[in-house]
Amino acid sequence: MNNEQKYEWDLIKEKLNIVKYGVDFTEARSVFADECGLVIFDESHSEYEERFLLLGLSQKHRILLVVHCYRDENATIRIISSRKATKKEQKQYKDKQ
Repeated sequence: MNNEQKYEWDLIKEKLNIVKYGVDFTEARSVFADECGLVIFDESHSEYEERFLLLGLSQKHRILLVVHCYRDENATIRIISSRKATKKEQKQYKDKQ
């Protein structure tokens, strides 16, 4: 993980994310350390801000999808949500390897 990179998230959204998907944002943040991670522009959810999807391996060895955006001229990554990747997304990630 880039030590210079800053991360932020809404604590209430994180609690809701844990209940809904079983993923906390600290684990989601660890996906950014995956050098084989796949970043995809999320055109369908970028009407108000540019959003991105990151498919990658977490510190718990789970392939996660992390929805995020960049703030402060890319100095800060804001995590919006995260969940375990679907089988199709897992295949997409593994095929990239």
